[in-house]
Amino acid sequence: MGNAARTAILALDGGNSKTDVALVGTDGTVIGRVRGAGVNSQQAGPDATVRGLDELVRQVTVPDATILHTVACLANADLPEEEEELADAVRAIGWSQTSTVVNDTFAILRAGLRDDEARWGTAVVCGAGINCVGVAPDGQVTRFLALGPLTGDWGGGYGLGREVMWHAIRAEDGRGPATALAGRVMEFFDTDRVDEVAIGIHKGKIPEAELNGLSPILLTTSAEGDEVAQGIVDRLASEIAVLALTAMRRLGLLELATPVVLGGGVITARDARLLSGIESRIAAAAPAADLRVIDVPPVIGAALLALDHVGAAREAEARLHATRRS
Repeated sequence: MGNAARTAILALDGGNSKTDVALVGTDGTVIGRVRGAGVNSQQAGPDATVRGLDELVRQVTVPDATILHTVACLANADLPEEEEELADAVRAIGWSQTSTVVNDTFAILRAGLRDDEARWGTAVVCGAGINCVGVAPDGQVTRFLALGPLTGDWGGGYGLGREVMWHAIRAEDGRGPATALAGRVMEFFDTDRVDEVAIGIHKGKIPEAELNGLSPILLTTSAEGDEVAQGIVDRLASEIAVLALTAMRRLGLLELATPVVLGGGVITARDARLLSGIESRIAAAAPAADLRVIDVPPVIGAALLALDHVGAAREAEARLHATRRS
């Protein structure tokens, strides 16, 4: 690979459902990539989280590569102090000479920016959870607590799963309108009734995390014309647009050609109703905004942040862009 590829950066994207790690040469060559289980530092704690990540990092590191900088973009690093606690743990483990830990929304934003663009814009991630970050041209940052319903959040795979269950069981017991979601829930969990799923979760026989699997079913049922499912999708489109527009309003970006980058598994499924709903709502309030959905793994965004940090040549970024869809 040559000497340039032997100086490298380390990129981590740790989500709730999966973690991607990449070792990338400072010339933009991907030296190694690996995928593992998701992380949740709020449950495991920063030290245990980083020890788990270390098992993945060891799989991509090579003896003759000097790692100059690490960027770890981690879900559930929602507060600045949580980022710093994780950063302390990363520095202590010594993967690289320097390191940065930020929330995973920053990886989404960077992954959606083109080589020739300044490093600012708004990003919304909707995967297992939902979050948003905004960065102004002058570097000012705005973000949300993103701690779930306690801090006003709605959406994400888990939240959508709970919403699907709410409507499905009300359709079953007569409190709500009929919806195909009821049958889809029973098929997914292989039960005869929706209330059996609720009881199974209540008694711990069904892991509550399995509700995340209902979001693809929601999108499919909506696309088939189910009005209840469509109502949930429309609410999600509104919520995503509200997050992006609020971040833009705080930073004074509504009148600018602001990149609005969308990522996370629920969004990258590219459901037509969801995306058109987001686009129409954002266009109404910020007509110059440039809406885009990332088409690469967010770990690429983390790698690009690391290349930015070490001052890599634009050719390195272009090389990473050229291979990042593989």
